[in-house]
Amino acid sequence: MTEKLRVAIIGCGGIAKGKHMPSLAKLEQVEMVAFCDIEEERAIEAASKYGTEDAAVYVDFRELLKDKTIDVVHVCTPNDSHADITVAALEADKHVMCEKPMAKTAADARRMVEAAKRTGKKLTIGYQNRFRTDSQYLQKVCERGDLGEIYYAKAHAIRRRAVPTWGVFLDEEKQGGGPLIDIGTHALDLTLWMMNNYKPKAVLGSTFHKLGQKKNAANAWGPWDPEKFKVEDSAFGYITMENGATIMLESSWAINMLQTGEAQCTLCGTEGGADMWDGLRINGEDFSKLYTNHINLDAKGVDFYDGETEGAAELEARLWIESILKDTEPVVKPEEALVVTEILEAIYTSAQTGEAVYFTEKLAVKH
Repeated sequence: MTEKLRVAIIGCGGIAKGKHMPSLAKLEQVEMVAFCDIEEERAIEAASKYGTEDAAVYVDFRELLKDKTIDVVHVCTPNDSHADITVAALEADKHVMCEKPMAKTAADARRMVEAAKRTGKKLTIGYQNRFRTDSQYLQKVCERGDLGEIYYAKAHAIRRRAVPTWGVFLDEEKQGGGPLIDIGTHALDLTLWMMNNYKPKAVLGSTFHKLGQKKNAANAWGPWDPEKFKVEDSAFGYITMENGATIMLESSWAINMLQTGEAQCTLCGTEGGADMWDGLRINGEDFSKLYTNHINLDAKGVDFYDGETEGAAELEARLWIESILKDTEPVVKPEEALVVTEILEAIYTSAQTGEAVYFTEKLAVKH
């Protein structure tokens, strides 16, 4: 392996510019050497801002993957292409970080897990909300057993009026869905991680396309076009786990609800409870001020030290790169992300059929 990890970016749009490239640019252990986008101008712009002097630009990811000197690939494309690009990159002997959600379908997500196992390369999914300081703090509280057995939880991803009107967010074919697969996926990932429970038993779901039909609606990013709004505007899931634990998942881009919040969870355990509304509260006590400093992730318990704070995206990138250099497991394991995708797909399937979806050992199937 080279002295620095050579990283390629496939998809140079919003999430790459807003998260991946700025975070990687702060790491001394990496250099960005290749950029690919179907719109060549975006790849050229990314290369000029973040690339090495001899950074290569591509419009076809297959050509990029032929470069044997590339160590790591970040996949930042629409959901429907995640699996094909990721599998191809793994088979080309690259480690891969794929942006969330893992894939458009559970079958595609399984292909990705199988490819990682077959090739022995590392694969992780971009669930950056795990790396927030409140999330890190609460996860260690849960891991330590302070809440006891977590038997009921809520996964929150509620926007009152914040429909993304750019890119392909409203395109069901490319995205696979709306707020459920876009932001609901973050809330569910966070909740399962806190519970350390990845064994779903059954799912009952509902989706709605009510407010998306309205013209000239008030919206944080300007009015949406009802004709192009092909995905749900809200979705909800009732999830039971093999051990009897239950999760309520709520997601929306547009809904008439006052209390809003994304990538948050409420946890109810036998020894205590916690929620992330308006800061982190554990057993009713506000813990927000306790995690304003950087977390010592190497500590056994819930410990902190004074120092410069590190944003969630930056911490995500650093720990991912370190997992490659140190040959350790990434924080977000592909098998965990697969379960998230399986549950999301089950919610959509249940909403379409009006029936509960039951899980076999490897596949969600309608009962």
